[in-house]
Parts: sequence; C-alpha cells; structure tokens
Amino acid sequence: MITVAVVDDDRMLLDGLRSWLGSVPRIRVVAAVATVDELLTGLSSAPDGPGPRKAPGSADVVLLDLLLKDGSRPDTNIRRLRAAGSRVLIISTVADRPRIVSAVAAGADGYLTKDHDLETLVNAVEEVAAGGTAHSPELAFAWAHDPGPTRPQLSPKELEVLLGYASGLTLKTTARRAGISPHTAKYYLDRVKDKYQQAGRPSYTKIDLSLRVREDGLEPAD
Repeated sequence: MITVAVVDDDRMLLDGLRSWLGSVPRIRVVAAVATVDELLTGLSSAPDGPGPRKAPGSADVVLLDLLLKDGSRPDTNIRRLRAAGSRVLIISTVADRPRIVSAVAAGADGYLTKDHDLETLVNAVEEVAAGGTAHSPELAFAWAHDPGPTRPQLSPKELEVLLGYASGLTLKTTARRAGISPHTAKYYLDRVKDKYQQAGRPSYTKIDLSLRVREDGLEPAD
C-alpha cells in the first residue's frame, strides 16, 4: 500500500484527486490540504467532510502543486517535504521549463502536468514510491532544452562507460570494451551518478542513465 498526500490550493482538484486515487486499491490518500504547513502539522480534510483531523502518519509520496497561493517558495516546499521523509511528485498546470528544472534540482522526484490521465498518474506515483524518478515528456523536454549548468562535465572515460552501460551492456562487457577492469568501470560509473546527483538529476538505475544520455544529447551519431 502506497500512502499519498495531496497539497494543492484548488479545492475542486483536491476533491477530484482524492476521489480519483481512492478508486485505486494499492494507493491510500492520507491527506488533501492547501499548504505544506498544514500537511506538516498533521492536518488534512476528513474523507466525509471539510473538517480537519490528524493525518494518520506521513505520506510515502506527496503530490505537490508547484505554485501555491500562500506565497511559499516551490524549492522550499520540496526540501521541507523531503526532510520530513516523503518523496515529492510535482503536479502543475503548465510545463514551465525553468521551474521544472528548479523543482528537480530542489529534490522533486518527478513532474507531471495536470492534463494526464489516472493511469499515468498512478504509474508515476508507483515509480516515485519505489525510489525512482517519474519521467514524463514535460521533464524530458525541460532537461533537453535547459540552458543552465545541469549537464555534468564528464571525462572521456566516464562518458565512454556511461554510453556503454546505458546502451544495455553489462558492466563487465562495458569494462572490456573500454579496456579497463570491471572495478575501474564501476568507479567511473559511480562518478557519473554522483555528478548527476550533484546537478540535481538523480540517476540510480540503468534506465535513468539511458534517459540522461538521450536528454543531454550524448548519443553518438550514426
């Protein structure tokens, strides 16, 4: 069971998401509130009415609207939620590239616009709850067109190992093709992951790294 909280100041959207997600057996909505302050102090809307009640524990995933009317900063909200132990999936009305990049750099685990269907939302929640990143067309487009300093500077050997491993090769095969030991290949791969982490673009899995290769235009020309 994945516990989910929703933070959005649109009351209709709060009710809609709670009803939507309430139909999914593997997800339980534990809070639907208008601000991060309200969530972190344990208040949520009761399922049978507007009255407040204590939220039953923290949420695995928080669906967070990017811009809230209380004037709170998106990056601050994300960091507070992450510090409280929740993973964060941003939901927004627009695919604003700089804001997407800033949100992920602050620690968000994905970004979806509000026009996606229930299946896409559920898949994103499950991916984030499992420790991954919810990759969406909006997020990929933002990274691909981001002019900021979020593309790590990789050494030639780091890039060689990244391209080999992300293409689907095993680490052992990648090492053999690069003319290095598997231990050294792992060292380079760990450095690549660390550089992406420092750039605010966590890359934990082979799929993540493959996406980074495409997003950053690192694929070698045919």
